[in-house]
Amino acid sequence: MILPFFVYGTLRPGGTNHGLFLHGRTRHEEPARLRGAVLYEGPGYPYAVEEPGGVVTGELVTALPEEYEGLLAELDRLEQYVPGDSRNLYERVAREVVRGADGTAAGAWVYVAAPAVAKGLRKVGKLIKGGEWRGTRG
Repeated sequence: MILPFFVYGTLRPGGTNHGLFLHGRTRHEEPARLRGAVLYEGPGYPYAVEEPGGVVTGELVTALPEEYEGLLAELDRLEQYVPGDSRNLYERVAREVVRGADGTAAGAWVYVAAPAVAKGLRKVGKLIKGGEWRGTRG
């Protein structure tokens, strides 16, 4: 399934990983929101945790067609995601996001905290109020 990516942390424009992974490889980047999730602080990056009623702010990133497969593999490695691996930090899931410009919905790949990570964050993690990580960076 070929989907754009919803990014909410270091892959956003201006983030440390945007230039390393996305610069020059995207057709379109636009503000968007993910409903049904909240953000928690991680060690230099955030985790999205699925939570009813929450909203996460980020960007919907559409890769250039010729870059898609390579980019998907690189982002899976970056996020330490291996399908079916119980040691994953993140899971890549298809979710609906809402475009900021016109409020229309779009399907997207989103990296959310893996179940074990999410459980720990809910217990002792630091919630990022408002679902906007960019404002918490120095």
